[in-house]
Amino acid sequence: MTNNVNNTRRDQLSRRTLLRGTGVTMALPWLESIPVWGLQSSANAESGPFPKRFAVLFMACGVHPDHWWAKGAGFDMELSKSLAPMEQLKTKMNVVSGLFNRNSTGVGIHPGQTGNILSGAALQKGAELRGGISVDQLLANHLGQKTAQPSIVLGCEQPITGYHETNFSMAYSSHISWQNATSPVPMEVYPSLAFDSLFDNRGNRRNKSVLDRVKEHAARLSREASAGDRTRLDEYLTSVREVEKQIERLRADQDRAMDRLKARGKSATSMPRPDNGLPEDIREHMRLMCDIIALAFQTDKTRFATLLLCRDISGLFYPFLDVRNAHHSASHNDRSDDWELVSQYYCSQLAYLASRLDAMPEADSSVLDNSCLLFVNNMWSGSNHDSTKVPLLTVGGLGGQLKTGRVLDYTEAGDENRKLCSLYLSLMDRIGLRLDSFGDADSHLANL
Repeated sequence: MTNNVNNTRRDQLSRRTLLRGTGVTMALPWLESIPVWGLQSSANAESGPFPKRFAVLFMACGVHPDHWWAKGAGFDMELSKSLAPMEQLKTKMNVVSGLFNRNSTGVGIHPGQTGNILSGAALQKGAELRGGISVDQLLANHLGQKTAQPSIVLGCEQPITGYHETNFSMAYSSHISWQNATSPVPMEVYPSLAFDSLFDNRGNRRNKSVLDRVKEHAARLSREASAGDRTRLDEYLTSVREVEKQIERLRADQDRAMDRLKARGKSATSMPRPDNGLPEDIREHMRLMCDIIALAFQTDKTRFATLLLCRDISGLFYPFLDVRNAHHSASHNDRSDDWELVSQYYCSQLAYLASRLDAMPEADSSVLDNSCLLFVNNMWSGSNHDSTKVPLLTVGGLGGQLKTGRVLDYTEAGDENRKLCSLYLSLMDRIGLRLDSFGDADSHLANL
């Protein structure tokens, strides 16, 4: 079975156009005149379906409960203050209310409300981790052989260890992507390492520009491309360079931080930013991770991604919002102006990634049109630790498989009809993975 999967992946990649240089490989976005993604001609590229992608962005500790709503539909949809960053994308968004994760209720606060947000599995207390595979990894296991990387798992905050007062492991608070019942997927928190993985950047030239190393191949390819593709290729390389310039500075900061930690005999996970080598400005960190997902989706490097914007019981600070308390402390006053600013800020990260993808053309559509971005939180109210419903948004239409521009409210549908895992079943089916059950659900979500 493993050999067949590996052979399939090699066959897919052998028929893709890649820019190559010393110790680096750069996948390309969709181009009408050049075979990519295993398609052999522009005719096939324009008539065949584009790949469907799925990404999850996670925020912890609830939202401002009075300012997380929408009314109406399509262009007439009215958005609350917290959702205002999505104004330009509301026709491509669904605001979903009332869904819940049964196994995260009645088990105590925080870790037990988080570790199964993408699996719906019952979590075990104590020293032994036990939950379930997450939806992103289930998709990666079944469909990820079509791309160079089955999935990417990113985070903007280091995981923490130990146990919560509820006797759940803090591993549940630190990870949303799980490869099986007992193991979270290792999460990449360093933008430079995520960037290196995206371009197979390795060897003793890792600190040299990836664009400089592929420029000769890119020039040859440009001469063979149509005028439209030359423009697309130039725009793509420009966007890579913009990200790379930020990565170059962060890479140097990270290397210095690692040298200091090694000299002190300390681990990066035990140190606060920027001493641990992570970007000091969380805005830069989150944007870079969104940029990396966008480039990965644009080039079909992978089709499945998760981004933990903040972990549960987060210690992130937001001085640029003039919010004095750290994330977790601020969530305990979730009807305050401060928490509204935090809620809106996290929504703006979704808007940023969605806008990036929407600006990436694929024939008459965009990468966003062929994707589904899922924004989810582990609870509704941080002051009450209320997980009886979760804030949730979807953006993108999965190549026409998911109707958008809607407000969907399942609050009064009854517990059997408002399962979060029913949404996952429905989305997996539209992406191309058909299952009879997942987590605590054995039926699709009605009216999706």
